[in-house]
Amino acid sequence: MGLKLAVLAYLKRDGMTLMLHKVRGHQQGKWNGLGGKLEPGESSEQALRREVLEESGLSVESARLCGFITFPDFDDVDDWYTFVYTVSEFSGELAASDEGELRWVPDGEVPSLNLWEGDRVFLPWLEQPHFFSAVFRYEQGEFEGREVAFY
Repeated sequence: MGLKLAVLAYLKRDGMTLMLHKVRGHQQGKWNGLGGKLEPGESSEQALRREVLEESGLSVESARLCGFITFPDFDDVDDWYTFVYTVSEFSGELAASDEGELRWVPDGEVPSLNLWEGDRVFLPWLEQPHFFSAVFRYEQGEFEGREVAFY
């Protein structure tokens, strides 16, 4: 079992969230924020900027680190440690993504998308002023529960 460091970003604009419908990998068919693995020597902020640009064509101008989630054995191989951000200021033109379909979704409709079950738990936390640190447990793709601390 290994360890993967990742970032997850939710871009926000006018009551909408930019969501990505994944077309490959262990997240195929799920809607998610933008993000991916940190590269060697890269900070989470550098990975955030790189991943958002690669997946959307948008440049991050301002972001807020909202929390940290540990996903033990998430892909049946590795533990994933994920820095979760919201991005409220960005520039550029939205471009097609080879990761899947990008769509601006009204915030109220995001929970009705085909999300990971745990996402419905932490997405409301992104709107709160405190920082969270959580562990989300999945067993064979099924959400088994969570532990969380708020700071």
